[in-house]
Amino acid sequence: MAAHPVKKAIRNEIAILREHLAQHELRVTSQREIILETFLKMEHVTAEQIYHELTKRTPHIGLATIYRTLNLLCECGLAQQRHFGTQTHFDNVSHKGHHDHMICTQCGTIIEFENCDIEKLQEEVARRHKFHITTHKLELYGQCSTCHGKA
Repeated sequence: MAAHPVKKAIRNEIAILREHLAQHELRVTSQREIILETFLKMEHVTAEQIYHELTKRTPHIGLATIYRTLNLLCECGLAQQRHFGTQTHFDNVSHKGHHDHMICTQCGTIIEFENCDIEKLQEEVARRHKFHITTHKLELYGQCSTCHGKA
């Protein structure tokens, strides 16, 4: 019987984290693994959101431990730190392709999207300027449909 895909993915990420910790002579702790598992279940999460989620079941994990673990996840390629407005969010990038974001300036909702036409236009502009794109990020700020309806 094959393993459940989500559980298999979590095992893969735990293995990546353990390898990174071993390479840097850092300890594997249950706290780091619990933080990773919680992080993988959430989207565009802040350290504070993970803290509030974890304190419901493991109140002994401190916010500083969460920040340090999120930094480790960024170092080993499982997370990417993003600044949306005034908040720092962490995004699970281990299984995602490129995507862009729309951020609501009212409520903070983050919507991921992909658009082939936008990607092609960026490539065309780069080609026209003889520019080689190595990476990019597109963030659109405005109001989500819920907040726009309230205005």
